Amino acid sequence: MQIKKIACCTDFSENAEMAFVTALDLAKKYNAKLFVIHALPPAINYQLTDAEWMLPYEPEESLIVELEKRMDKEYGSIIGEQVDYKLAILSGHVSTEILRYLEEKNIDLVVMGSYGLSGMGLVFFGSVAKRVADKSQCSVMIVRKKKE
Repeated sequence: MQIKKIACCTDFSENAEMAFVTALDLAKKYNAKLFVIHALPPAINYQLTDAEWMLPYEPEESLIVELEKRMDKEYGSIIGEQVDYKLAILSGHVSTEILRYLEEKNIDLVVMGSYGLSGMGLVFFGSVAKRVADKSQCSVMIVRKKKE
């Protein structure tokens, strides 16, 4: 298996951080380009009635700018000049956008945490990892936290 492009999906959770460390280590080992991806789901205001629900066409630009700053601080500053990398913010249905991006960039390996944030995020990201593992055209590595 030739690994030239590695993607890492993040939701800034502890498991996503472990996936990032693993992906960075693999990118160094294989001299591969690293793509760090954050997918921003569409916002829905659940206080509105069914008739008033509207999905925004694009997320707020200020939120994207803040995410770009956070990704650069948390990932770009760590990667530095160690490997070639790209930080990407996607918008839309999370697993669909991740799968589209992986195919578009011809990624060889994607590294993900087994689950993300707690509560509903746990259910949400867990389903994302499962769907990406099931539907991806590239290999998928699921990183888990060791039980103590």
